[in-house]
Amino acid sequence: MAQGQTGGPGSDSKSSAAASEKKASAQVEAAPTGLVPRLPPGEYSDGHPLDEVNYLECKLILKPDRFTAAQAFLEYGALMRSVAKKCGIALDGASVPLKPQIREVLFLDTPDFQLYKNAFILRRRIRYDLGFPAGEPEIVFKFRHPEAQTAATLDVRPNIAGKYRVKFKSEALPLKGEVGGYRLLFSHNVQLGLSQLPDGERTSLASLAKIFPCLAPLKKSRDYVQLVNQTIVEEVLQDLGTLDFGKGVTANANIALWRERGMHRPLCGEFAFQAKFKRRDDLHDKAQERVRAFFVALQQADRNGLDLTTTKTGMVYRLHGEPHQALE
Repeated sequence: MAQGQTGGPGSDSKSSAAASEKKASAQVEAAPTGLVPRLPPGEYSDGHPLDEVNYLECKLILKPDRFTAAQAFLEYGALMRSVAKKCGIALDGASVPLKPQIREVLFLDTPDFQLYKNAFILRRRIRYDLGFPAGEPEIVFKFRHPEAQTAATLDVRPNIAGKYRVKFKSEALPLKGEVGGYRLLFSHNVQLGLSQLPDGERTSLASLAKIFPCLAPLKKSRDYVQLVNQTIVEEVLQDLGTLDFGKGVTANANIALWRERGMHRPLCGEFAFQAKFKRRDDLHDKAQERVRAFFVALQQADRNGLDLTTTKTGMVYRLHGEPHQALE
């Protein structure tokens, strides 16, 4: 299966599958399931090898109507367990305690969304414990693109003296408007604590381009970043256990509700599971096929509860109308 294909039980039609096949990228060498590509070697301007994909994350955006109480998280967990059992996938933590975590999430961009229009995302997140902030805020800077090679060749490393962590993810999402397949986005991101950023002014694009050199094409702008749509998101996150796809591939699963802080207006839900690996060869083709089959089967089991029109980030950006087209 290649990027953007339908497949498995319930594919809507042969013509749909053929159209998706035609759109699949021929620029990367993919495994039969196409979830994580093999990228050609290369290096950044300083000679550092290109980052390789080391995470596979599958996401389903859910309509928020059902999430009126915490028990709804476990009800979705029961559906997940049922589908996993039918697909022959083991689950560790079938009786996880109902203990949702609260996290605050906000996005920063210029008034006309210059970051988002250029496939960049700047996010701040902080976890709460017993009603109070726990630890320092986490800054995440992402470049997200449908072409793996394009995402890999953009160097997201920050120009700071402090500590940071680079992650490169293959993210599987359902096809837009169609149940029973998947499309891929490649998220090349860097995470760091707020305290690791240099002191001084941090909100102009010019200053951000000094911190994140890959923003250099935008540095001539005189714009400053601000809270996207003046919205702070409250995330309610519940662990659902660990899925075992065999061949040493496991993935932590969780479900979340995103709602506006203050008004508590629900925005969307999300079910996600993520596997981490050191090398592409650690992700066995058979395990990838099980991931794909489970992801498609879960879509079909909850087709009326899916929102196939957006991502969580896209939901926040579109709160006050449709922004310029983003690559996600």
